[in-house]
Amino acid sequence: MVEATGGVKIAVLDDYQNIGRSLADWASLAPRAQAVFFHDHAADIDQLAARLADFEVVMLMRERTPMGADLIERLPKLKLIVTVGMWNASIDFDAAKARSILVCGTPGGDPAATPALTWGLVLAVTRGIAVQAAALRAGGWQVGLGTDIYGKTLGVLGLGKIGQVVAGFGKAFGMNVIAWSQNLTAERAGECGAERVEKDELFRRADVLCVHLKLGERTRGLVGARELDLMKNTAYLVNTSRGPIVDEKALIAVLEERKIAGAALDVFDEEPLPQDHPFRYLPNVLATPHIGYVSEKTYRGAFPDAVEGIRAWLDGKPVRVLQG
Repeated sequence: MVEATGGVKIAVLDDYQNIGRSLADWASLAPRAQAVFFHDHAADIDQLAARLADFEVVMLMRERTPMGADLIERLPKLKLIVTVGMWNASIDFDAAKARSILVCGTPGGDPAATPALTWGLVLAVTRGIAVQAAALRAGGWQVGLGTDIYGKTLGVLGLGKIGQVVAGFGKAFGMNVIAWSQNLTAERAGECGAERVEKDELFRRADVLCVHLKLGERTRGLVGARELDLMKNTAYLVNTSRGPIVDEKALIAVLEERKIAGAALDVFDEEPLPQDHPFRYLPNVLATPHIGYVSEKTYRGAFPDAVEGIRAWLDGKPVRVLQG
């Protein structure tokens, strides 16, 4: 059992909406522990190390703040990391283990949240909804023509839990669905209402290509200049998975040169997105600030689960321990 002399200090990071305190019973941890909420994002490692130096517990909102070895080694008091979700690619588990720092997760979340946002982006980018709304707000009226998706081909890169739901949306909207991932079989694709094709064919045939893969060694940079060059000049790329799966420089190049019609992006190499980044101003990009999992159901599950996990650790009976 962890004894709190003066109270264990908990840092709740990247609480952008300033709602973390209201969504869980943090007071139930008193007097053994007290939470401090940070509503801004600190990207500089020196700033982060100074901010977190006195904390024994850090709560991460998914992968917004990476906990790499370089940061972990500068946090001498750190004993527990709690992450939203049951996996987090931005935590260096080896570095945490070397320091006997426990890492725990939360099971809460809405599995339908990211697929719903994905399909919202598909409709928004193909029909130019953001552009039309901006024109109306500015006092104008109709601008340009939207693209119909009925009868077109939806390419799904990664037919896991999220990809399967998105494939179902595509079928419901009258699209032909094709899919590829490294371990996908034709039988499994068929069960999900999709046709299994080879990777190059996926990029050549897709009118809308959605990325639904976990970020890892095999998927980092998987969508590069060669793959993007295979796409139709009328096609759209939608990424709600992880930014580094798509080569950012290559994507910017094809968008600037109008080699594809456009992209809808919820994830980026660097988050928050820098103020001068092309994705903020390219006319054929629809960008949202990584909100795939940012829904009321997800948050109302995540914060109470985090409090539960911290309480269990204080009691010497940790739950949902992650091994990386």
